[in-house]
Amino acid sequence: MNTLVAKNKDGPATVINLTPMDMLERAVSSNAGVEVISKLMDLQDRWQASHARRSFDEAMAAAKAEIPVIMKNREVDFTSSKGRTNYRHEDLAEIARTVDPILTKHGLSYRFRTTSQPNEPVSVTCVVSHRLGHSEENTLTAGRDESGNKNSIQAVGSTITYLQRYTLKAALGLAASNDDDGANAEKPAFISADELKRIIALADDVGADKERFCKYLKVGSLAEILASDFDHAMRLLEAKRSKS
Repeated sequence: MNTLVAKNKDGPATVINLTPMDMLERAVSSNAGVEVISKLMDLQDRWQASHARRSFDEAMAAAKAEIPVIMKNREVDFTSSKGRTNYRHEDLAEIARTVDPILTKHGLSYRFRTTSQPNEPVSVTCVVSHRLGHSEENTLTAGRDESGNKNSIQAVGSTITYLQRYTLKAALGLAASNDDDGANAEKPAFISADELKRIIALADDVGADKERFCKYLKVGSLAEILASDFDHAMRLLEAKRSKS
């Protein structure tokens, strides 16, 4: 956003904040050249992308703060040639029932893409999107689940369901809790919405590449920075300021 200072003859100057779209509209109305308009259009696109990314991060942080630990409501128990298998997990319907209203409240949604070729592993991608257009993906690949005497169709379907659960959990940073022994798994503590705003503001101030910064911290987005890493992240950004 740019600032325009308008000097008033009989009073103090007026400060006007201009978005790239405001500048573009002024350029068009003043019959600016094609090159100027083209540059302003590119600036508008980059500004929208940055705004959408920031809104996504803030929405994710707010949603994660509200999503509760999800109970493991399903039990798997079968015997095969390899012996008995017994474990509990939360099914996809239980995850969706818990997270969908919260994600919708914050302008977020998700969808899945599946890749499955004969005699090849199955891949599922979970795409989480914000209403302003920014989206992020998480992909997992696994072999067909042939446990429990499944036929070929059941083996693929079981793997797809498994990968959908885990890509969604990974994308949202979800934790689960056993409901049979009362032992609650701890929910990862991410930075708060206020801390996220501070990191975004500092990153913008020092001109940090947010995508590279996230990769360095091994997180999918700024909203996924752990609360315990907040001070470390701020020190890294401050160090960039001192070097510039």
